[in-house]
Formats: sequence, C-alpha cells, structure tokens
Amino acid sequence: MARVARRAFALAALSLAASVAPGASAAPGPAGPSGRPRRAATEMRGMWLATVSNRDWPSRTGLPAADQRKELTAFLDKAVHYRLNTVMFQVRPTADAFWPSPYEPWSQYLTGTQGKDPGWDPLGTAVAEAHARGLRLHAWFNPYRIANNTDPGKLVASHPARKHPDWVVPYGGKLYYNPGIPAVRTFVEQAILDAVAKYPLDAVHFDDYFYPYPVAGQTFDDDAAYDAHGGDFSSRAAWRRDNIDKLVTEIADGVRKLRPGTRFGISPFAVWRNATTDSRGSDTKAGVETYDDLYADTRKWVQKNWIDYIVPQVYWQIGNSAADYAKVVDWWAGVAKGSGTALYIGEALYQAGAAGAPSAWQDPAELSRHLTLADQYPQVGGHVYFAAKDVAADPIGALSRVVADHYQQPALPPG
Repeated sequence: MARVARRAFALAALSLAASVAPGASAAPGPAGPSGRPRRAATEMRGMWLATVSNRDWPSRTGLPAADQRKELTAFLDKAVHYRLNTVMFQVRPTADAFWPSPYEPWSQYLTGTQGKDPGWDPLGTAVAEAHARGLRLHAWFNPYRIANNTDPGKLVASHPARKHPDWVVPYGGKLYYNPGIPAVRTFVEQAILDAVAKYPLDAVHFDDYFYPYPVAGQTFDDDAAYDAHGGDFSSRAAWRRDNIDKLVTEIADGVRKLRPGTRFGISPFAVWRNATTDSRGSDTKAGVETYDDLYADTRKWVQKNWIDYIVPQVYWQIGNSAADYAKVVDWWAGVAKGSGTALYIGEALYQAGAAGAPSAWQDPAELSRHLTLADQYPQVGGHVYFAAKDVAADPIGALSRVVADHYQQPALPPG
C-alpha cells in the first residue's frame, strides 16, 4: 500500500513539473558520454530547506502561522517549478522540534521563543503539502547540536539539556550533547524516531554534524565519558567513531522497524580521508577529514550498506586545487560501487554568483558542468542543492541553466 501511494504522488510530480517548469519537454535529453540518455527516468533532484538561524525558512521569527505556511509552500512550489522532486526539510536544528514533540521544545526559529507553540504543525504540513505536489519529504535532523551559544540559561527551563547538565559539552561557542554517553544516544534516537512514528516521512536525513568540527586551541571535553565507557577501545578516536557508528546503525534499525520503506540517508563533508593520510582516501588536500576530525567513518557506512543513501557535500568547483569536484566524485563513485548504498552529490548552489566565491562560481554554467561530469558515473543517482533560498532566488541563473541542460523532462524520485 505504501509503495502504491508513493507511486501515485511520484506520478503527480511528473504532471506538475511538466505543467509549470521552465522549458517543459517530454523528449529524452541528449546522450551522455556513454551514449545512454543523459538523465534517468528516476533520479534524485533534491534541495535542502534549512531552518537553523532562519537560514531559509521562516524568513524571520514570529511570523503569523498563515504567513509561515505560505512561505513554506512557496518553497515547495519552487522545487516543483525547477523540476526537483525531493525536499530535505530541517526539523530538529538545535535539539528542538518543528512538530509537537514530547521530548523536546518547539523551536525558537518559529516564534522567537523556545518552547512556544506556533499554533500549527510545520512538519505535518510539510509532509502533506509536499506529497500533494508529488515531492518526497526527507526530515532532516541534527543529532547533537543544542545551541549556537554556550549559555544553558538561554534554553527553556524544561529543556532536557538543563535537566541533564552532565550530558552537555560547551565547545567552539556552542553547546553539544556528548555522543559518548549512552543515555544521550538513547534520548537523541527517541526524539528523532518520534517523528518517524507520527508522520509518513519518505526518509530520515542527517547532515555533516556528528562530533563538532575542530576549533583551534579548544578541546572537546569528554574525559569523564571516555573514562566510564571507553575502556574496550584502543584509543579515544576509535571510541568516538564507535559512538557515531552506534547512532547510525541504531537509527537505521529504528526507522526500518517503525516505518518499513522509509529511507535513511546522510550528507557528510565530502572528504573521508586524504590519500596522504590513508592510501584508501581521495586525491585531496582538505583541512578536515571526517574519519579523523568528526569521527564519522562515512566510507564504512556506505560499504557496509548501513544507510540507504549518501550525499557527500562536494561543494568545490571543478579543478579546485585542494579538493577537485571531479576527483571527489570519482572517489565516491568507487566507494559506492556494488555497495547497495545510493550515491547522490551535494551541490553548492549557494556559491553561484556569491561575493567572494572562486571565479568559477561566477559562471552560470559551472553547476551544469558538474552534472555533465557526474553523468559519467552510473553510481551517481542524482544531485541535491544547498539550499532552498538559493533555489528560489537563482541569482545568476545557475539552476535555470541546469534545468535547460539536464532537467528538460521530469524524473521520478528514487526510493
């Protein structure tokens, strides 16, 4: 029954996109480098819709519910307009909720006051409105970030982080839950899986935040947790990676049990390890390596098929000296080959035309060239664009160029 319903709204996407997208055409696209049709009938065409600090939505805190809903559905309409088929909607940006959660407070990004009921259900509405448009809705959760400041007193009094101060680590000007405490992992999983139980989500989605990105001169203080729980591991780094592995596998298992057919995907920073660090790594010179710095063994998750899909954030231009888009995509295609884990590429639409961005990003064709290059790899099943505000604005026409060159016909969403 679930598959039938999904097929119905996927077909609705084809109908809607053909009627409103620019340059509509039912003809197949030109042949790709291998001679096969450039675009598959089914592929990921996604966008992230970020809510942290009101990045994309709502445009500001405190808008009336009707205005918030209008802004949200306008983004969904833009996704259809550009023949996208999937929206990654951020619903737990800072240990809060965009739905009525029994575990965590309403997000401050809705009303301006953490814990204040906005008078409607954004996640429930997003699911219903996305499905009505033939879009898939992937609910995007940040596991460990609590606040973008280090003052627990700014959290609502009922916040779990205030009830359990021993769970909290200040670091880099922010507050985080400590991934090394088993009770934290249990709580985070309960908070996320509550949404899975309540809504017909098409996927659960994580981004690149596990252990926080390194901050020079600062130490993530998890000594007590390591002393209590790290005894069986060869190093603190191995213990930290195991903590994240457990989160990933347990969320995957929870999603499968609660809602079979709902997918679980992760969008990490795109460099697992540089080849200079590990011969299995990519031909890159990135300053951050997820394996060593975020304790996220993204390569293993793909190869063991612990997750349904991965969307590495390949946010560099073709020819970048430290991380060349072409080399990074090639590496990920090799990792994904034969794994059973779908590979989509995260695209830096926000860079197109941006002040201070490398000169390649001032060319509206750069993004389109990414898709042309990725077409060489059968493992690449589509692309996801960061982020919704940039999709809507399309400041130098980079996304319109992608549509003209690659999305001349609609595509069914995968999964």
